[in-house]
Amino acid sequence: MDIARPAGGAGRHRRLPSLTGLRFWAALTVVLYHLSRQAGPLPVVSDLTWYGRSGVTFFFVLSGFVLAWTYEGIRVPAKVFLWRRFARIWPMLAVSVAASVAVWYAVGTPVSLKGVAATLLMLNAWVPDRQILSGGNPAAWSLSDEAWFYAVFPLLLTLPFLRTARRRAGTAIVVCVASAGVWLAGSVMTDSLVRQWALDYFPPTRTLQFVLGVAAGIAVKRGWRPPVPLSGAVVLVLAWQAVLVPWSHAVPDSLWYSPYSASQLLSAPLFAALVAAAAHSDLGQRRTGLATPWMIRLGNWSFAWYLLHEIVLRLLLDMTGSPQTTAGLAAFWAAVLAVSLALSGVAYHYVEHPLERLLRRVGPQTPKQRHSPAESVTST
Repeated sequence: MDIARPAGGAGRHRRLPSLTGLRFWAALTVVLYHLSRQAGPLPVVSDLTWYGRSGVTFFFVLSGFVLAWTYEGIRVPAKVFLWRRFARIWPMLAVSVAASVAVWYAVGTPVSLKGVAATLLMLNAWVPDRQILSGGNPAAWSLSDEAWFYAVFPLLLTLPFLRTARRRAGTAIVVCVASAGVWLAGSVMTDSLVRQWALDYFPPTRTLQFVLGVAAGIAVKRGWRPPVPLSGAVVLVLAWQAVLVPWSHAVPDSLWYSPYSASQLLSAPLFAALVAAAAHSDLGQRRTGLATPWMIRLGNWSFAWYLLHEIVLRLLLDMTGSPQTTAGLAAFWAAVLAVSLALSGVAYHYVEHPLERLLRRVGPQTPKQRHSPAESVTST
């Protein structure tokens, strides 16, 4: 199956560097979420990032947006598209799983070989089993969902519900309503593990967020102007995080109506607005503060950081123990942030990026690529 549709708007070949900068901030919220819950909470920061796992929702929306922006309106054989996505995520996945297993052995934690195999095959999010979900690298469950998104993406572009502005708007409304319905469905699930898996991990559940990103990406590509400017979208996202603070104090995470799942399932529209607004700012050549050289660099490191930070956190906790004072906790946080981010920079420049380029070069090519230099990897 080819990925092919009528050509999009005039900006279809433009890069969107602000989206790369946003990747860093989304990864940071996930890192702070793990630091708060595993090392200990810091005042204010932990309150605002107690549900920073919703950064994964942002990445799912962003993934749909970027793929739609890149591939809608052009003809690419499905096997080429899928190989490119494999080259993009699997090498760093394999390295992170090896590092995670090594750290588990070092700290004396048993390792599930089934979980490792499921993670490497990107199938671990399909099974409600904690050993399989986190058996290779706990953070890597989201790549199982991403692999599913990549498999269905060529089909999505052939379906009629994304072809007109009215249908895309209707799709966005249906997706948002369905997301709320999925969250409400948690009220009838009595097994907490099954509920968490079904609402937070299960790939078809998360596909709603990916589809919303695809719809937004095609809309912006075809000239749609987001109703909220970038500054307004940022305020909305921050306001949502602030709303979660008193909610989290009132309702334990173990209950279905806590903000744990709500923060992930109900935040997608806000993230779609944020991504669309940032992209529209780039198209209008407006400065966003997200496209500076350092923001682009940190954004490029974000994938490795997402996969490696929890491994560093786990190892340092075993080496030093849990900090007992606020000052000690702040120092521990700083150490984890510095070490994991530095390792991520090394991993990006010497593992992730070169291996992606190598695999893309030796894998299946489009006819145009066979007669031209190797395609560069876009920053988004």
